[in-house]
Amino acid sequence: MSGASSAPLALRLSVFGLLVVFFQIGVVAEVPVFGVNPELCALLVAFVGLLCGSTVGAACGFAVGLFIDLALLQTLGLTSLIFTLIGYWCGRLRELRDPQAPLTPLIVGVGASALALIGYSLMEFMLGVDAPVSFELLRQLVLGVLVDTIVALPMWAITRRVLEGALPEDPRRRRRRRAYTTGGLSPLSKA
Repeated sequence: MSGASSAPLALRLSVFGLLVVFFQIGVVAEVPVFGVNPELCALLVAFVGLLCGSTVGAACGFAVGLFIDLALLQTLGLTSLIFTLIGYWCGRLRELRDPQAPLTPLIVGVGASALALIGYSLMEFMLGVDAPVSFELLRQLVLGVLVDTIVALPMWAITRRVLEGALPEDPRRRRRRRAYTTGGLSPLSKA
């Protein structure tokens, strides 16, 4: 991706990331669904990785996670570490497998929310935060993943719509399109 084509993407990601973080902290955190809050920021990072690749996904994950840590005055770098991993792995999925199935955003959303919730819980436990480990934690994790699954498809549609004009073009898709327009046959094979 060249510098000229990455500027609109970086601007859109910055503005959209800030809006989602503010919405997550200001609105979603105040309205629990079944006792849990949807994790919109983890879904945003996963879908950016799925749309833009591993480098952009990891950078977006780091920036969004760091902004959340700074805004909530919590352990600095913890959320950014988890979100960086989510963005990178979803970007690698795009680069290695090029998923085109209609259920891909749903599956990626489930994996991202599970990784965010379980990863954050494990990291807090390893850092020595005194929190009871019980079936309530398991219930919170399962309900959190289910609520994020419901939110995944609308979040995918919004993320894709916001980034639509600035997405990097995949060279494999360009080759497929060219082969399709020429009929896929070489002029030498007609003889």
